[in-house]
Amino acid sequence: MKLTTESVAGLRLPAGKIEHFEWDDSLPGFGVRIRGGGRRWVVQYRFGRRQRRESLGDIRKVKLGDARKIARQRFAQVELGVDPAAERAQAHTTAAAAALTLGSVVARYLAAKQDVLRPSTFKAAKRYFTTQWKPFTGRPLDSIKRSDVAARLQEIIKEHGRTSAGRARGNLSALFAWAMKEGLCEDNPVIATHDPEEGILPRDRVLTDLELALVWKESGVGDFGPIVKLLILTGCRREEIGGLKWSEIDLESGVLTIPGERTKNHRTHVLTLPSIAIDILRSIEGGKARAHAFGARDGGFHGWSFAKVSLDQRITIATKGNRLPRWTLHDLRRTMRTGLGKIGVQPHIAELAINHVRGGVEAIYDRHRYEREIKAALALWADHVLTLVNDGERKVIALARVS
Repeated sequence: MKLTTESVAGLRLPAGKIEHFEWDDSLPGFGVRIRGGGRRWVVQYRFGRRQRRESLGDIRKVKLGDARKIARQRFAQVELGVDPAAERAQAHTTAAAAALTLGSVVARYLAAKQDVLRPSTFKAAKRYFTTQWKPFTGRPLDSIKRSDVAARLQEIIKEHGRTSAGRARGNLSALFAWAMKEGLCEDNPVIATHDPEEGILPRDRVLTDLELALVWKESGVGDFGPIVKLLILTGCRREEIGGLKWSEIDLESGVLTIPGERTKNHRTHVLTLPSIAIDILRSIEGGKARAHAFGARDGGFHGWSFAKVSLDQRITIATKGNRLPRWTLHDLRRTMRTGLGKIGVQPHIAELAINHVRGGVEAIYDRHRYEREIKAALALWADHVLTLVNDGERKVIALARVS
């Protein structure tokens, strides 16, 4: 049958059949497939030893002339030695790869890692992807090459410094490693790029007594000031205090309990706070309507970088231009631990006070939590700090053993 608009409109499924093909006499290999209540244009051809059949669309949506034109194109490709099916598969793969952008993969990666990473680590990863790697967000994943990553790392170093660039590099590499295992890409372009943090010595900064007093005095008002003072007094990590919840604080007993899901080693950290720390928390108790002690939005405190820069500026003004050598909030933790040793706190108590895990045989057999000794150590440290702040000199004595 020569297929025409009229003849095709009159086609019906023969009795007893579930499928029927009506081929066009004027263009062999082109026809109509009738199945159920639907009719579709089809083209059939042989490439090498393989016979292929392709649907060209519903006869109600594709005109006969257009379907014939597409069929002739397929036959022409076969005559020229081109496999139309393979070409279409490649086009589909290319289109899929173009749709698989870094931004879409970041969303999948973060969704997969949200319950695996610590909250602070997850937030940091999200920030690196949405800021440092923002220029790559709309690019297909497979289009990002090693040279692109290397060039962007140099830009990040200029904008944010080597440490930030190193961490941005680590997060991007982790994403590509995950994407490879998910079958989303074939290689990791971050591998063999220079590590911006290479050569940076491990941090060992311990603030002097004068510096510690300056940081306390100029810590400021609002949320950041109390946070800095609590970091000095407790030796906790930045996110542990910045993300503090009222449910973790018992102001009557003075006990602070940071659950394991918020600590680096996943061990619950219990501290009996010195009176000055309790007074600081009471001074902000008016914000108890929120779940968190600090911060204005959902979650804990934000804006660390701006607050730290402002603190450094206040210190510079207070010292008439004498800026402190580079320091970080984490240095307060190291300073507190070092200070405990200086004022006579026994090493194993000092380690427990900052929630370091003991190792070896001692950890296996000694399960005592030393809560009273830790309480006494924190009280002694608070007394030392306040003495420094009040421009006095504290006499260093050995901490009396609690019986």
